[in-house]
Amino acid sequence: MRIGVPKEIKDNEYRVGLVPSSVAELVHHGHAVLVERGAGAGAGLTDGDYESAGATLVEGTDRIFGEADMVVKVKEPLSEERKRLKPGQVLFTYLHLAPDLEQTKDLMASGATCIAYETVTGTNGGLPLLTPMSEVAGRLGPQVGAHCLEKAQGGRGVLIGGVPGVPPAEVVILGGGVSGTHAATIAVGMGANVTVVDRSADVLRRLAAQFGGQVRTIFSTRDAIAQLVRRADLVIGAVLVPGAAAPKLVTREMLKTMKPGAVVVDIAIDQGGCFETSKPTTHSNPTYMVDGIVHYCVANMPGAVARTSTFALNNVTLPFAIALADKGWRQALADDPHLRAGLNVHDGRITCKPVAEAHHLAYTPAEQVLGL
Repeated sequence: MRIGVPKEIKDNEYRVGLVPSSVAELVHHGHAVLVERGAGAGAGLTDGDYESAGATLVEGTDRIFGEADMVVKVKEPLSEERKRLKPGQVLFTYLHLAPDLEQTKDLMASGATCIAYETVTGTNGGLPLLTPMSEVAGRLGPQVGAHCLEKAQGGRGVLIGGVPGVPPAEVVILGGGVSGTHAATIAVGMGANVTVVDRSADVLRRLAAQFGGQVRTIFSTRDAIAQLVRRADLVIGAVLVPGAAAPKLVTREMLKTMKPGAVVVDIAIDQGGCFETSKPTTHSNPTYMVDGIVHYCVANMPGAVARTSTFALNNVTLPFAIALADKGWRQALADDPHLRAGLNVHDGRITCKPVAEAHHLAYTPAEQVLGL
């Protein structure tokens, strides 16, 4: 198979779909890998590294999309990339289609087979290709939140860990999954007063056992969230409904009750965000204000630490990329129900139920596509 790795073009996105060691592994399996020149530069990976691994370097994206049987990316394809996709081509990347009707329609029109990292499932019921980026985003949440709390950034001028004689910041984390747990780990380490909200009693028990008295755990209700955000200095949204749009847990009315200069960090923004006032931002212009509250809603947070994120992502995507290349996408998906769950769009049809429901479009089960 011919595998193409384009340079990411999303604002300040420095990650890359394959690292040289992954290229070498695919070449060892008998596949050809085309890498756009400069694709890995943002992650500290040189063209020479890729050549040494056996890749063929090409100028620009036209040859990547024009010649590759499978395109391996990191972020969802932007409009100009979607126009280059063609029938029969496999796209393997993050898609986050539930909040993005325009992308969904473009991918349907392309005729390509689009497999989304974020809906591939794990044997333990998790989302193994989303987990490492959720870990990164979770750990970044308190870090960027602390920066936004600085007065020069529009924040309250509060040091997240406080100092002797002055209390630390109140940090509320919505969701106790992978991102929320990692956010709590960093926020506790920074010395904040941390509260995690979740609707799963089992998750709350796990967090209580993991953090002991360092973290307060609260069962999620609308009233509980309203009370917590009112006194919070920093609220981190870390909720996830696999494949679907994130629920709006913090309303505009709740936001109006927050302290002036408080900060919200919406890790769920890739899936539409969990604050009613959230809208995607970029690393170039990461924040905006609503009712005196700083909003940080960068849709590719892990891109800020591209080297760490790229290697963490490749650690989990490579086995699936090899399976798709070795077997072809049909056989790979037929053999592995977990990879099959990643199929979102094929030949104009939506094969991910939450995406179809989010856009009120027809749903075709992946099993039907595969004739299983």
